[in-house]
Amino acid sequence: MVGINFLNYMDRYVAAVAAPLIQKEFGLSNTEVGLLASAFLLVYAVAALPFGYWADRGVRRTVVGVGVGIWSIATLFTGFARNFFQLFLSRAVLGIGEASYYPAGTSLLSDYFPKDQRGRVMSIWGVGSTIGIAVGFAGGGYIADKFGWRDAFFFAAIPGILFALLAFGLREPLRGSVEGRGPALRQTRDANLRTFLNLIRIPTLRATILSQTALYFVLASNAFWLPTLLVRRFDLSVSQAGLFAGIVLVLGGLIGTLAGGWIADRLAAKNPAAYLQVGIVGFLIGAVFIVISLVAPLNIGPIPIFVPAFLITVIALYLNAGPFTAVAQNVVSPALRASCVTMLLFVAHVFGDSHSTFDVGFLADRLGSLQSALLITSPTLLILAAIFAATGLRSVKPDTQAMEDEWAKRPAQQTNAASGA
Repeated sequence: MVGINFLNYMDRYVAAVAAPLIQKEFGLSNTEVGLLASAFLLVYAVAALPFGYWADRGVRRTVVGVGVGIWSIATLFTGFARNFFQLFLSRAVLGIGEASYYPAGTSLLSDYFPKDQRGRVMSIWGVGSTIGIAVGFAGGGYIADKFGWRDAFFFAAIPGILFALLAFGLREPLRGSVEGRGPALRQTRDANLRTFLNLIRIPTLRATILSQTALYFVLASNAFWLPTLLVRRFDLSVSQAGLFAGIVLVLGGLIGTLAGGWIADRLAAKNPAAYLQVGIVGFLIGAVFIVISLVAPLNIGPIPIFVPAFLITVIALYLNAGPFTAVAQNVVSPALRASCVTMLLFVAHVFGDSHSTFDVGFLADRLGSLQSALLITSPTLLILAAIFAATGLRSVKPDTQAMEDEWAKRPAQQTNAASGA
């Protein structure tokens, strides 16, 4: 599962580090380059709806395997693209494949591990994405610089085909098998349009979704445009920019993701709202340090100010990764946990990051400065993310208790026998 998450993000960010070379070969504007990333994210959000429904009603390991296979083939075809339309189409199909994995994968992990471990578990799972971004930047940047950007996509695609096959061998746990009370079910039929829409009525879940919507805009726009910003502001090569971006993101992501899950699980034993509090503190710290990194002076290079300031920013923004995923799973029935993730993906991607790379590229074209575009959007949205998360602080405990009470009321005759599980 961690390996698949690694490939999930590596595939995405190979495109980010290769963007300057793609832009040069096809003569694309900043707006068109941003649109390539937006195509992936928007399709990702919409495709999550049917795949989330399938994951809550079907065999989740099958959903994961199919998704990994689709996105790996799409990445392979990106390397063969000969015009902007083919690039756009292949990146859009990538979104279809990746949309199937995350809802089903989150639901699987929630049935592998009990509530008091989920913050750490989701953080460890999230480490795969952090390393994937770093390898996509550093490894993809090196290959794109030395051998061409097409080879960078071939490098990203091949391992995915192997992991698609491995996914079909994942253990498929019973739904609710690690809950303290209630049945363990092989199959449920709770997922439908009505129950899906009703999820947004859960205050804690609503707070995390709104907060992550603002956060996703910042994460996607900064991660995508970071290599280009380094190339332009500090006159680095594509491989150098990819290496800098990769080191900062992997170190910051690892520290922030693992620390956030550990801290939240420890604090949540006494105060369940700690899952949200950890993220709020991170957003506010990130809002300060992202400004410091973006205004770093050019004449001293990226290392003295930009790199440490951006490292602190990344650590702060990744503190929420495990805790927010865990608390969202804790307040939702085991029968609807993939649908819960689908709701997050749909709202956060459609209204958050699906248009963020395009927006920043468009704004940069109008202002004549990529730096200015990021300065306008990033700190503002991080403060909004903290405000949105704060609206759920009082509801975490009652929402968790309500879910556990509802699941415990499931009739005993609905429980699937362990035989054949």
